[in-house]
Amino acid sequence: MDDPITLEGCAPVFVVSNLRESLVHYREALGFDEAFTYGEPAFYAGVCRGNVAIHLQAADRTPRPPGASQLTVFVSSADAIYEELRERGARIRKAPATYPYGMRDFDVEDLDGNVLVFGSEAEPE
Repeated sequence: MDDPITLEGCAPVFVVSNLRESLVHYREALGFDEAFTYGEPAFYAGVCRGNVAIHLQAADRTPRPPGASQLTVFVSSADAIYEELRERGARIRKAPATYPYGMRDFDVEDLDGNVLVFGSEAEPE
């Protein structure tokens, strides 16, 4: 079946307790760029790295609790980005490991406990 609609991307929304601190963390510890902020004072923002976008929403603007989200980011090398993020001081929850489902991945958490899993295809044994 030919689908005339093309999905262009997505931006999960992570709820954060302090938007300003989270923006600094995503920039300095995770290597994202600030794409935009919204509101005065800002209560919503977007960060981007490569083709990955994440929106951040202040906890006082939503009934959802901070730290309840998870995102898997597919990368060319889980080990290479692990080393980069470790050197940046990211909050690594678990080091890279290879799993039976064919991925090599590791977990990082932001200041509120939202989880980013970075993974690449596992090398064949």
